[in-house]
Amino acid sequence: MPRSGKPTCTLLFILTLSLLALYTTHLHHRHPPSSAAKNYRNTLLYYRNTFLSAASNYTVAAYLRHLTLRPHLAGTPLSLSAALYVQTQFQSLGLTTHVTNFSALLSYPAHSSLSAHFSNGTVLPIPLSEPSVAGNDIVMPYHAYSPSGAAYGEAVFLNYGREQDYRALGVEVKGCVGLVRRGSGMSRHEVVASAAAHGVSAVLMYTEGEFKEGVERGTVMNGLGDPLSPGWAGIDGGEKLDLNDPRVTEKFPGVPSLPVSEAAAESILASLEGARVPYEWRESFKSGARRIRRVGPGPILLNFTYEGELKMATIHNVFAVIKGSDEPDRSVLLGNHRDAWTYGAVDPNSGTAALLDIARRFALLMRLGWNPRRTIVLCSWDAEEFGMVGPQGLVQLVGGLLWDTKIGSTEWVEQNLVNLGSKAVAYLNVDCAAQGPGLFISATPQLDDLLVEVKDPDSENARLYERWTAANNGVDIQRLSRVDSDFAPFLQHAGVPSVDLYFGSDFPVYHTAFDSYDWMINFGDPLFQRHVAVAGIWGLVALHLADDSILPFNYLSYATELQEYKNVLNTLLEETISLHPIAAAIQEFIIAANETEEEIKKLRLNNNLDESTVLRRRMLNDRLMLTERGFLDLEGLPGRQWFKHLIYGPRGNTESKMAFFPGIADAMSRRTNEKEKEATVRHEIWRVARAIQRAACALRGEFT
Repeated sequence: MPRSGKPTCTLLFILTLSLLALYTTHLHHRHPPSSAAKNYRNTLLYYRNTFLSAASNYTVAAYLRHLTLRPHLAGTPLSLSAALYVQTQFQSLGLTTHVTNFSALLSYPAHSSLSAHFSNGTVLPIPLSEPSVAGNDIVMPYHAYSPSGAAYGEAVFLNYGREQDYRALGVEVKGCVGLVRRGSGMSRHEVVASAAAHGVSAVLMYTEGEFKEGVERGTVMNGLGDPLSPGWAGIDGGEKLDLNDPRVTEKFPGVPSLPVSEAAAESILASLEGARVPYEWRESFKSGARRIRRVGPGPILLNFTYEGELKMATIHNVFAVIKGSDEPDRSVLLGNHRDAWTYGAVDPNSGTAALLDIARRFALLMRLGWNPRRTIVLCSWDAEEFGMVGPQGLVQLVGGLLWDTKIGSTEWVEQNLVNLGSKAVAYLNVDCAAQGPGLFISATPQLDDLLVEVKDPDSENARLYERWTAANNGVDIQRLSRVDSDFAPFLQHAGVPSVDLYFGSDFPVYHTAFDSYDWMINFGDPLFQRHVAVAGIWGLVALHLADDSILPFNYLSYATELQEYKNVLNTLLEETISLHPIAAAIQEFIIAANETEEEIKKLRLNNNLDESTVLRRRMLNDRLMLTERGFLDLEGLPGRQWFKHLIYGPRGNTESKMAFFPGIADAMSRRTNEKEKEATVRHEIWRVARAIQRAACALRGEFT
């Protein structure tokens, strides 16, 4: 349970002081500014002070209360109502607003049942829905994109469903109905696909946690965006693949699956006989599961049925645009998805409420005369949940394998790829703003300096930097190799510098009908202080990126990260393969980063507003903005061409030890002869080296 919160005024005082320290740091006050520069900076300081002081816990709570009155699963009428609510709020603030619709293949349940058959002839129906949950609009627990099917077979416990679990199990599972617990970095799709490969006829998944009656909905698709328009936007009238096209069918698992509650799972597991639970599994059991002694198969038989339907549905992305005054063709994007499996108080509407509050505060600044130097775009995405196929909880995803689709944001990125490549400064993402104590931030390294000075609203004196270090074993800001939210298409596909932030490591009502406003006010964030803190950090970072005359990017931080990655890789390879290409490329990047820092210092000393100085700043900002694109490779990752980023991207093997250089990580994990593996690793090393050289060239801004 989260620690009790402090009064709002205390939070705002701490947040104001700490974020103003951030502001001061990034004005680089090492040199006395001119009078004009002082006036400009004082004006920005006034607006940022006003942004912070305009925070309102009550208003954020009201936004969240309205968003969670009804469930709003993507593609349903209630989801459209939620989109119209967000649009109406933007419009009521006087913001320029528009909606972009896409047509996508979504998946819904029609019927499901599960019963246990005992050797004495007893038949026991197994409940598949949460008990005592108000409302008839909640979708029954299901796995989106699961094929329809029926199975009747012995129950068998498969632990996490990993290959090592099948090896430890040591029993025949063909024709069985497998019971799997969620976790350990395995996606739902991978679990079901692996079970099908082993001959299992159907899969039941459960999540261990505090709410034993909760059932975790989710998706089992393995793909990117709309499954019928892979790699291009699913616009009305656009090209769509046939449902029987192998490019579509390969994304769906071969056997049906359903989620069940932990309580239902334990009732089945307690009846298993057969082989003993392997010793190595027991250490990870939570207290309620320690009585599990046998894994089966049987003697209990399970009768499983699931019938689902695939439908073309319209999804709605909602935008508010604040046009920049000096550089309207440069955009800072803030995004959060809006759709939810059920009420979505934590996931995602704690983030939606924070986004609406930022919009309200920005509108206030505009009434006071503020206009950002660069354009700000507030993005409310749809159909993100149909693409979430990773394990429960956001922090558990860090360093874990994850594939997802993020349909709404992915379709939009694919449609706007060229404009994003030339105009996007950064993408700032919040999914679950408040799920408990502790702030977690991930970012591309050039944005680190924007994120280290804020204080923790859950602790009287601690800085978030200290909490990050303690919570993450010395890693203060995490990276974005995972793809568990809407930042994925921006960074992995379009090469836009990105940030992802949220409070809380995980929450026990994830994707269940209990993710409600009541849970939030009783457990998640009773005083809405974390909502306010996220909105404060999110909005202040956006104001810096939109208003600072020189973008606050520091590529020396990126160079340091790359050097560390090279050292780790050298250790993993045991120095058997030369990393000279990467080392040489990093040296080029370091030289370019140092030259750029010197240029930044000189331009900050130059307080002239003449046309030549303005042009030089613009040219410098373009280089700072475009450098991230250099890490992209048109060919993408082997076997996953949609992922273009060669520094940060999802790994193709759960057993890989590297959360960076995904192409190299995959090559090192290949099951092939050593000669072939070494050749593949060398090629991927050269690809990474060329990517770093491209980034260095972009940062330097000159032809070779």
